Amino acid sequence: MKKPSSKTTKQQNRKSALSDYGRYSSLAFQMIAIILAGVFGGIKLDQIVKWEFPVFTLVLTILAVFMSMYYAVKDLIRNK
Repeated sequence: MKKPSSKTTKQQNRKSALSDYGRYSSLAFQMIAIILAGVFGGIKLDQIVKWEFPVFTLVLTILAVFMSMYYAVKDLIRNK
């Protein structure tokens, strides 16, 4: 039986590491995009409604954070 060479194993580990890096960095950018959409959407709604307290900004920001965390956990569990 032939053992895999050390060079082949290192190349596979490197490809796996780059794949993981790409996957996690894209997940981070998607989370940032979801949160920013919530923040800016809330700001715009508060500008339209013109209330003293920025209710929509607060609510949509918190909702966006929870949505992005849900999306991240779902993606991490699914791709195990």
